[in-house]
Amino acid sequence: MTLKQTACLFLCIYTIPLLATEAATQADDLFALSVEDLLEVHVDIASKTSETLASAPSTITVFNRKKIALLGVNNAFELMNFVPGMQSTRGDWVGAVPKDHARGVYLDSGNILVMINGERLNESSFGKASVYMPFIPVEVIDKVEFIRGPGSALYGSNAFLGVMNIVTKSHANEISLAVGNVGQASAAFSLSQQVNEQTHLFANGAYNRKSGERYPQGVKDPLQSIYLEAGLDIDKLAVRGRYNQVELNDFLNLGGYSEANQHQSENAFISLSYDWLDTDTSTFSSKVAYTHHQIQSAGLIATADSLPLASYDSFIGPAWRTSDLTINLDASHEFDNGWLFNSGLEYSHAEQQKADVRTNYFDANSGARIEADQFYQGGIVTISNYAPFQSLQATFETRSIYGQIKVPYSEQFTLFLGARYDDVKDLDSNLSPRIAAIYRPAEAHTLKLQYGESFRTPVTNELYSNDDVTIGNPNLKSEYVKTTELVWRYERQDWHVNSVFFYNQLHDFINIVPLSADNTQFTFANQLDDTNRGLEFDSMLRLDNDFSVEATYTQYFDTPMQPTFKRFASVIANYEYQQWLLSVNGVWRDEVSVQTSNFKQPAYLLLGAVVSWQLSARSQLSFKAHNILDKQYDVFDPRMADGAVAGVGSEYSVHYQIKF
Repeated sequence: MTLKQTACLFLCIYTIPLLATEAATQADDLFALSVEDLLEVHVDIASKTSETLASAPSTITVFNRKKIALLGVNNAFELMNFVPGMQSTRGDWVGAVPKDHARGVYLDSGNILVMINGERLNESSFGKASVYMPFIPVEVIDKVEFIRGPGSALYGSNAFLGVMNIVTKSHANEISLAVGNVGQASAAFSLSQQVNEQTHLFANGAYNRKSGERYPQGVKDPLQSIYLEAGLDIDKLAVRGRYNQVELNDFLNLGGYSEANQHQSENAFISLSYDWLDTDTSTFSSKVAYTHHQIQSAGLIATADSLPLASYDSFIGPAWRTSDLTINLDASHEFDNGWLFNSGLEYSHAEQQKADVRTNYFDANSGARIEADQFYQGGIVTISNYAPFQSLQATFETRSIYGQIKVPYSEQFTLFLGARYDDVKDLDSNLSPRIAAIYRPAEAHTLKLQYGESFRTPVTNELYSNDDVTIGNPNLKSEYVKTTELVWRYERQDWHVNSVFFYNQLHDFINIVPLSADNTQFTFANQLDDTNRGLEFDSMLRLDNDFSVEATYTQYFDTPMQPTFKRFASVIANYEYQQWLLSVNGVWRDEVSVQTSNFKQPAYLLLGAVVSWQLSARSQLSFKAHNILDKQYDVFDPRMADGAVAGVGSEYSVHYQIKF
């Protein structure tokens, strides 16, 4: 973190007493946990209309602030481990950033759309949001909403197998501090000020770091992250800004463990929106948003003893910059008969502006990487205008139109019909329809039949890459999926159960294909057509006012496209006693065995816990533990020679939070 950024963070924390409200808050809602809070939470991610979990036309999982605190996670991506049909582990690509498992698909191409406050993070070079924003601190989060299944009918590309929307805090005044083992330390703040009836200000900030644990490969997994955000609302005008920077050095990058591995990513975001019309029956709004992404990364691809002409290990990686400009118009109207129509237009200009290389070997005369001592650069440096990367500097211009109608035929039956058309200039076009029929035969029962289609447009890394690891394929087409879901939901005051049967028809999936016998160089191909069926289950039961239990279970009926968990589950138990709260959680994953790489990881269980003590109406102290038993485990990644990526060991931390 630079001196300027450190000063900015210090200044924000220093000004907390000046901006905080004087009134004391009541006891944290964490200590009034209820099933009703989760059942009646309203979400608009699924339809751009305010719906409950029962009435939404998609399969939804929501984590509010209370539930996130009880899970003891530090990064928003870790919440996926408690979502049916999803998991998040570390992979081998650019800094071992989080890698998604979704409904039997385990690829590294951004098949889940990640958004912050409804603004997409996935971009045009790698496709994965986590490459440019691998750490999103939970301290600034108010709520996280997941669509399990297709979302392209509303959100376009990348909303393929799921959508994750992170809603940050905008009406909180609090500060938190934490320390823990493996060098963990963090500080965060949230500020909110109602200046007058028309004007509201808010800000969030967080700094997180850890030195990391030592792994048998001789490396650690350090982290350093800064997150800053601010917002201004003046009547119908809303301005938002955000900056994030993350460093994930050492550990694993491009398939190699090395203390010299480097990964730094950052992004900056600003948006301006205006509500031109907002009545009881009609709305019309516009928004302009700009996002800047940057990455500097380098990973070990060959050791010195494997290079006959070189005395030093060989490193390579991207020094890339991309940008996204989006203009959106959105409208809705409710007719006299109760029908609700939503529609919108969107224009997106995505550009890869920079495509340099980070390397420690380079011949300036030939403009090529030559792994010989006379071309050693004395360390890892950035080579500008690196010829093999120049084809990556591409532009994607997308025009989109979408519409949806909600038809409430009766109190028991509601129908949603919608579609979105995306045209990517000179590349591809896609129509993404969806339909959802929701029927409530009795007060406690809800049945849903849902069908949707989604797509993912190939990104520059897949189309045009040209390095020592990957060679692009400019003939790629978009991959797409057709999904049918049958949902049954049962809910009472102290109990709910939700079961989903899904059937995916996958077409033209882009897969990584080896170009060399030793799996050191790869290309991309529309290689896979497959079907995937599975069952997802989640339930919550409150046994009395002090004790509640939640559980999830996922079972796939078909062999996953890439070796991943075919069965997995989670459980969360919460117990409250006066000012104390104990929460214990577990994530269970079935075995994974891959004969081609001799990889075998038996089934394992990761246990976590949170103990919270409400010191006063304004403050609380918490102890968090992850992987309590220090389970040593690996997850499979096809680009590793032995298929294994080491999992995270035990982490413990103490957190103090005070509200103003």
